[in-house]
Amino acid sequence: MPGEGEHAGRDLRAHRINAELEQLSAIELAFDPGWEGVDPHTHDDHVDSFFVLDGNVDFVVGDSERRAGPGTFVAATPGARHGFRNPGESRIVLLNLHAPDAGFVGRLLGR
Repeated sequence: MPGEGEHAGRDLRAHRINAELEQLSAIELAFDPGWEGVDPHTHDDHVDSFFVLDGNVDFVVGDSERRAGPGTFVAATPGARHGFRNPGESRIVLLNLHAPDAGFVGRLLGR
């Protein structure tokens, strides 16, 4: 339900775990201005996808970079290079989905 979920965050980040299932994790990610971002990387074991809820986000997918606003959905299939950052002066909020979870929530919570 809205506002529920396990909170995890530090410094310029505030996250809420909405679902942690073997097949799927859903995390609301929030990053303040000044956050450096996630460098481009790949995953071989899951799809990493993002739905922009608030703010503008600079995404790297493959060899291209695009700015995306609220309502945008971006998915990186297994093996696809991807990353993102907050380019602006306001907070960005994303819904991040991992299918399957592949241990992401556990790493986020330091388990």
